[in-house]
Amino acid sequence: MKINHAILHILDFDSAVNVMSERELDFDTRAVRSFVTSHLRRARTSVDNRRASFAEDSAFAGELKGYFFGEREFVDLSQQIAEFFGAELAKADKLESTDVLVADFEDDEDVRWFAVLLMASRTAFMHEVAREAGEVRNDIAKRYAILPAPSQKVSSYALVRASSMEALYVDKKRKIMGEDTMIIPEGLLQCEAGVSGKEVIETVTRIVEEVAEEHGANTAVALAKAKAAVAEVVEADEEIAPWDIAEEIFEDEPVLKERVEERVREERLPERVPVERAVVERAPVRNHKIRTDTGIEISFPAEMLKDSQYVQFVNEPNGLISIELKNIGSIENR
Repeated sequence: MKINHAILHILDFDSAVNVMSERELDFDTRAVRSFVTSHLRRARTSVDNRRASFAEDSAFAGELKGYFFGEREFVDLSQQIAEFFGAELAKADKLESTDVLVADFEDDEDVRWFAVLLMASRTAFMHEVAREAGEVRNDIAKRYAILPAPSQKVSSYALVRASSMEALYVDKKRKIMGEDTMIIPEGLLQCEAGVSGKEVIETVTRIVEEVAEEHGANTAVALAKAKAAVAEVVEADEEIAPWDIAEEIFEDEPVLKERVEERVREERLPERVPVERAVVERAPVRNHKIRTDTGIEISFPAEMLKDSQYVQFVNEPNGLISIELKNIGSIENR
């Protein structure tokens, strides 16, 4: 990752003083470089990112285009962004001191992004060393304005791709002047709200499981097939078409296929949703875990249910289910 520019502005509602930095962060300092890089990488690769498109009259999109074309200075634009958030967050029912991190960076694939991260401050207790009458006294002190650790998620941020003006964001609802507001998409970006790849995958798999249960089909098999189909199409095209997933899972069961398609329409899922491969590389998509009423837990790669040479579910005449694990070369105790 290469960071071209980064700056931090402080919105301190406890002291009612906002401090706008006039200089960028010093990346000769290892701690600063590590902190900023960690948060930018986490935001860039998050499975929770929602994709969105700017409205035609988005003022922020216009300002950002001017910056990308060299018509705006980074520090000046970052101050304008921080001032916007300062004015909006000051109207919140619950005031929360926040640091605004603005950055221009290139990710690990050399794609250039503009990032705005809202880092809510928190309090923490720290040890403190003092001297009294020539003696050392260790004490406990409460510190304010503690930034999120590099391993922590930031709950509100926006990323804009320079080449396409594609926007990604994550945000939480805030009560501003008595109304629930998403300050990133509605205020800063002025964009049409989108959905994340993670949300689409969760919705599709939930629908498949519910439809299978409604019609007496094996939900474990249906859900594993859904996960395997999702992983396959995302790896190939980096997008999901919910209708195509239904076609693949219930190809030989038209009634279930039509019911899944009906439920997808009811959920108003888009016809196609871009999904980065990183989303399906996570274990919940790759693997399927089941637990029987007898207390046995089994986890296996979802794609193994494409055929019966490794895992097979058998419906017994007495109404019970048997699970056969086949072609096992060795067993390891975990």
